[in-house]
Amino acid sequence: MNNLRQQFIAFSVETGVLRFGEFVTKAGRTSPYFFNAGLFNDGATLGKLADFYAQTLLDSGVEFDMLFGPAYKGITLASATAVALANKGRNVPFAFNRKEAKDHGEGGTLIGAKLQGRVVIVDDVISAGTSVRESVDMIRAAGAAPCAVLIALDRMERSGKDDALSAHSAVQEVSQIYNMPVISIGNLADLMDYIANAGAKSELAQYKNAVTAYRERYGVT
Repeated sequence: MNNLRQQFIAFSVETGVLRFGEFVTKAGRTSPYFFNAGLFNDGATLGKLADFYAQTLLDSGVEFDMLFGPAYKGITLASATAVALANKGRNVPFAFNRKEAKDHGEGGTLIGAKLQGRVVIVDDVISAGTSVRESVDMIRAAGAAPCAVLIALDRMERSGKDDALSAHSAVQEVSQIYNMPVISIGNLADLMDYIANAGAKSELAQYKNAVTAYRERYGVT
């Protein structure tokens, strides 16, 4: 059991970013848990989150030259991760995009450092993979090479409708389509370990069966 991953799950629960109950996902499923990275919304929690991102990326062994944050959540995440990396002795440039191109000032849709070399895309989660596809296109159009995607939580969940579930998760599909790793700070397996380790007397114990059933229905290994 990776201690950093368990620390991240604990941090997410303590800050209320990872919640338990009944939540309807973008796919229309009723999930027993919900992760909202937008709730890392003050300096202290964002700084700690960025430290998790930075350490996870360094531990992955992936060789990279810069970071890219897709609008909108990825902008803050890539920026904060770049600061955390610099604090760990790895100072790298970063860039991000805006949704609409400007026709004044510097113009265009890209802001920050010039996209070049091996680029890590930093985001919160991967749902349909749309953000990754758009990011890959922008990075390649600039003459750079996307080398990895770095996310906070991998739900390890099969995509598609209940009667036609994909054999793979959105994360696995992105990795296969673009031939690059998707690195997550934590995943559903880590979440289940955290609940199990909390013990039968923990408040989280009541959600163990629901999370287990959800993974059995929609999960991938």
